[in-house]
Amino acid sequence: MIIQAIAFYLFAVVAVGSAVMVISARNPVHSVLFLILTFFNAAGLFVLMGAEFLAMILVIVYVGAVAVMFMFVVMMLDINFAELRQGFLRYLPIGGVVGLILLGELLLILGGWTLSPEAAQQAAAPLPVAGTVTNTLALGQIIYTQYLYLFQAAAMILLVAMIGAIVLTHRRRPGVRRQNIAAQVNRRPQDCVEIRKVPSGKGI
Repeated sequence: MIIQAIAFYLFAVVAVGSAVMVISARNPVHSVLFLILTFFNAAGLFVLMGAEFLAMILVIVYVGAVAVMFMFVVMMLDINFAELRQGFLRYLPIGGVVGLILLGELLLILGGWTLSPEAAQQAAAPLPVAGTVTNTLALGQIIYTQYLYLFQAAAMILLVAMIGAIVLTHRRRPGVRRQNIAAQVNRRPQDCVEIRKVPSGKGI
């Protein structure tokens, strides 16, 4: 028990400290590295709680895919963060208006939302005994019943992050050539292929 307590406090302190460094580090590459460190320590906390499936998913999906994607986006796109901040301030009023409209719509939906009796019974059902169901089955029952809307909100956040990465990848930059698929498809063979007769014994 003493070793578990020491491991818990160690993982917790490092996770909180690295999470603070994610938002306070000036270098975006360092922020991504601290984010990866946060994920690893959170996975360690999951292992201590007996949620090995969540720990492996956190390492494989978030560290292996999401964090690496962030790293490639930050390091390979040569983003001008000063220019991004200026654009953020420029479109802040429009974004605020859109955010208020979405907030009003969410409040209207939540005001008229009612829980069906079947869903209420399912949510109020007691949790199964730990030895009778697997870790994955218990996690699925909880996520898709009690925390369904939070799970969908997390999926929407990841979708917005993916769309943002795609938009940053396809932005136009001076001096950087981009692939024009339409021009490649519509080109004629006589414009890109030249047939020459080479005399025998001579080079081109």
